[in-house]
Amino acid sequence: MTFPDGPLRLPSASIPDGCQDWTTSRAADWSAALPPRWTFLRVRRSFAAGLATLVLCVGALVAMAGGLWPFVAAGFAVYVLWVLARPELVWVGAPLLLLALAAEASSKSWALTGFGVVVVLGSWAVVAVRLRARGEQLERALEAAGGVAVPVPGAEAPVRRGHWLFVLGFAVLGLGLLTGSTAGFWGAVQDQEGAWVVTVFLAGLGVTALASARLGRQRAGALRTAPVPVLRVLVRDDAQGSTEVYAADDPAAERPLFTVELTSFDEDDEEEDEEEGEEDSDGGYDGDGDGDDELRRMALGLDDDTLGPVREAVLYGAPFDGAEVLLVSADEDPEQPPLTEWSAGPVRPLSPGAGRRRVAKQREQAADSLQLELQGRELAELQTAGGQVRQWRAGWLDWLATAFLVQWGLWLVWGWFDEPGFSSWTLAFIPLLGLYGAVRVPMKLAWRVTADRSGLWVTGLRGPRHVPWDDLRFVRRRSLELKIDWQGGDWTVSAPRWAWLQRRRGLVHPYDALAAELTAMRLDADLRPTAESGPAERGRPMWPSAAVLAVVWVVALVAAR
Repeated sequence: MTFPDGPLRLPSASIPDGCQDWTTSRAADWSAALPPRWTFLRVRRSFAAGLATLVLCVGALVAMAGGLWPFVAAGFAVYVLWVLARPELVWVGAPLLLLALAAEASSKSWALTGFGVVVVLGSWAVVAVRLRARGEQLERALEAAGGVAVPVPGAEAPVRRGHWLFVLGFAVLGLGLLTGSTAGFWGAVQDQEGAWVVTVFLAGLGVTALASARLGRQRAGALRTAPVPVLRVLVRDDAQGSTEVYAADDPAAERPLFTVELTSFDEDDEEEDEEEGEEDSDGGYDGDGDGDDELRRMALGLDDDTLGPVREAVLYGAPFDGAEVLLVSADEDPEQPPLTEWSAGPVRPLSPGAGRRRVAKQREQAADSLQLELQGRELAELQTAGGQVRQWRAGWLDWLATAFLVQWGLWLVWGWFDEPGFSSWTLAFIPLLGLYGAVRVPMKLAWRVTADRSGLWVTGLRGPRHVPWDDLRFVRRRSLELKIDWQGGDWTVSAPRWAWLQRRRGLVHPYDALAAELTAMRLDADLRPTAESGPAERGRPMWPSAAVLAVVWVVALVAAR
């Protein structure tokens, strides 16, 4: 898709009277009010970042459990999560944690207790700096708006903000209650104590989710109750589905001010969906309905590596760290009406340096993608000149990753066996870990992708699976994972990747080369093989190897016990 050179225009009827441009100079004043980076202003919102944060919290729990009461250690781990992701809760958590540390100071090491107090007080001060800066951001955003305030469009729409977090919070709380209620059934005292620690930790996670849902819902509802300041800005969707907001006089999108997750709501569409659902319930439901196709398109959009066009927009609500806003922006299709989107997550400011690094990284990724696209096309033209079947197999990177996986699993299991007091938790986890390895190891060692005249053949447990060319959605390498997506399913495999070493040495990762070549074949039928593959070329089922490994694992466990 090609985009115009300038920003997509927003109809004048969608711009409130007196709405001023948020110019680069005014935006710079707003950015100057941001707190320093050491206040954890920009904690990345992604699955990997969330997993890393959770691992950090669990690490804090394990580290503190050796010298503190287990309940205090669990509370300390939750407190780390609040400092990083939910600073509003630190005002409650810090005093409670200090009281708990003071209560056990006489029975524990003074050095450990003192270290805990220093950490709590230091992080409390950091959070205070971050929250204090929000007031200054709000004042400078109001100054930029020039006193112009109008009601938000669609104020009668229901507040959806926080629904998913409410469900998640109650689910995690329920899991914690279940763990606590069954703690007495564990035979060993160590297991019972561990169950209560998990209970406290899960309760803290549940409270975090519920508090986040409440804060987001409250701030989103406040936008509907009174006129709010408005500013003219520019916006662009990034490759991960977030929306970047720029100053109104930054058409080249050089410096993003903040990012925010957005969602739209159309009451008429919702009513139509409900009516269609009622008709389906009367006349029978087809699992391949339009709703599934829409969800599929949304998922594909989030997997797209390309940036959206720069669009004119009106920002409703004063932005600050953690704020809720509404954006009315030009649609990518000029024939469609403007988009009205509510924030589905808090505003996440970007410092000037972070914004420029973000843009530089995006441009570097775009240049790399273009180069890979050209190389993939050249390679496809070369390989398919004779019309032969094209194959890709697991290589040394996959074997290296498998070796590390197996070594880590064996070290973990035998380490548990050597420890005294073999717990029931470990006894339940070890067989599951071995069965997972039995399934993954054959796939990582012997995966194969075959391209022929009719489409792709990808290896699987039950045998190679056929993917017609017309059903192929995309082939993409993202982070450590290679993903092939088609209508009705997907296939993934992962291997190590060192981007800095590849750039320095001018190397191309095997997954990148595979994805580029298959993408060229998907887009251009003339580059596809003209021969048909045979059963031997498509690969064999993986389940026999997985079954053998599973049996070996079970026999080894029985012999070790």
